[in-house]
Amino acid sequence: MPIIATAGHVDHGKSTLVQALTGRDPDRWREEKERGLTIDLGFAWTELDGQAVGFVDVPGHERFIKNMLAGVGGLDVALLVVAADEGWMPQTEEHVAVLDLLEVRYAVVALTRIDIADADMAELAALEIEEQLEGTSLDGSPIVPVSAITGSGMDTLSSALAAALEHAGPPRNIGRPRLWVDRSFTIAGAGTVVTGTLLDGSLTVGDNVELHPGVAKARIRSLQSHEQEVESVAPGTRVAANLSGLDRADVARGALLTHTAGASGSNRFLVDLRPIRGIEGVADRGAYQLHAGSGAWPVRLRMAGSDAAIVTCASLIPITTGDRYILRETGRRAVVAGGRVLDPRPQRGDAGRLSAIAAAIRPKVDADADELATVLLAVRGLAPLEELAMDSRGGTPRDAVIAGNAALRMDRATDLLAAISQDVRRFHEANPLRPGIAKATLASTFGITGPLLDALVARAEGLDEDGAVVRATDHGPSWSKVDEALWEHAVAALRQAGFAAPRAGSLGLRDELLHAALREDRLIRIDSDLVYLPETIEQMKRRLSDLPSEFTVADFRDAMDISRRQAVPLLEWLDANAVTSRRGDVRILRQTPPQ
Repeated sequence: MPIIATAGHVDHGKSTLVQALTGRDPDRWREEKERGLTIDLGFAWTELDGQAVGFVDVPGHERFIKNMLAGVGGLDVALLVVAADEGWMPQTEEHVAVLDLLEVRYAVVALTRIDIADADMAELAALEIEEQLEGTSLDGSPIVPVSAITGSGMDTLSSALAAALEHAGPPRNIGRPRLWVDRSFTIAGAGTVVTGTLLDGSLTVGDNVELHPGVAKARIRSLQSHEQEVESVAPGTRVAANLSGLDRADVARGALLTHTAGASGSNRFLVDLRPIRGIEGVADRGAYQLHAGSGAWPVRLRMAGSDAAIVTCASLIPITTGDRYILRETGRRAVVAGGRVLDPRPQRGDAGRLSAIAAAIRPKVDADADELATVLLAVRGLAPLEELAMDSRGGTPRDAVIAGNAALRMDRATDLLAAISQDVRRFHEANPLRPGIAKATLASTFGITGPLLDALVARAEGLDEDGAVVRATDHGPSWSKVDEALWEHAVAALRQAGFAAPRAGSLGLRDELLHAALREDRLIRIDSDLVYLPETIEQMKRRLSDLPSEFTVADFRDAMDISRRQAVPLLEWLDANAVTSRRGDVRILRQTPPQ
């Protein structure tokens, strides 16, 4: 169901007009009725040319501009109301500025109260409206003279609104529902209810949802649209959702209800910034309030060139690329700028770099999800896939190296591979005996995940994956003449000792050389400080045939003429390698000893 939102100066007849169109009074609060003006958002609905349509009636008084901003976020068509007897007024100008910043392109102007304005006055008012709308997104909107009291022009207004809705087309449905909460309340016996205009996807009874920021989880117990119980609602619909598992204290205006896990938002983002007409520019210094969806947050601003800025906030704002926002300067209590979110997670940089990033993203904001994810990856270089999906309305980047949950821009992958190859070569030069550099070390050095490192190495010429290490394809451990001499001395000592091997630390092999001998199977490690030559182990296996069918540690120790320090770890190694097996205090030979 499409949404029409009213806009216009206070007391120009917005609520009266909505009531005349729908037969429903949108003013909800007693104070509104007593004072004769709309304080908060009002809602009503009807059919136009057979199509169900919802109306959001927003306040026009300057003190209630924040509530007005909360009501125009999900609109399809604007109904600008200007009284013929008063013409263009300050809040008319501010509301049109907001609609222009939100790029609302489908609108109808209702020239109200023609029953109390003479023909000349009404004609002058219409000419003034045409002039004021020039250069805005509402330029060329039809102007319909009406009187909600006499009914004059009401049929023409209804037809004009229906035509505008037809031109606007159906609401976007990308399968990622988002509902900005504009009201929350509790119904006795039912629990917490939230209302809002549904965007980007459908909701169904029974859906598990999250509310951000804060990540409160809930389940949709029931749905209602325009006082009718429904099983599901499509995007563009005014909806009330009864939520189980949620307390009203967990949700307020400005929260975002969604299916998307992890959509908690950002407190620093890059925006396209466009000042309203009549303002030369927006300064870094100043107290600002940002309005997006139905929420409002105090923010700080840092300009990034003339048409972009970094916005920072103390709390998380659940926004995504392409979301529109309005900026109010709280000191002046006036709207000063607006635009669209470009990057919810921008990299650090100076104004020039950030301006270049903004220029790269700006033309792609309305592109399909995959193309948007691609341009976001292009400016980030490396990013988690789940972040790219959240920030691009569900996209997956093209032309990227993807592994696990990480995506790497292709040219960045090329540069990274060159750096990794250079690092591996340097490691070989410094450590000729080692087979390669540990994957964990490389991943940490270059700030990438293990799966992404594997994917890069698989693409590389001249690099190989060897278990837990990466090595150059042409690399083989290189023993120097000194290393070989030390090794021959250790072999002689081990052969002379026989089964009664000395401690490894006494063989004269530095740790690097000892580990190289173990990796190349020149040595067999039995215990932390006990190693044997493979030939000695084979001799020991043959000696086992001299033992009885069941033998103890002492029997083994005496047969091998070794100490208990050597016997116990040797038997445990033989057990582990299925040469022997232990039953209580005795061992049994499992293999026939080699002859």
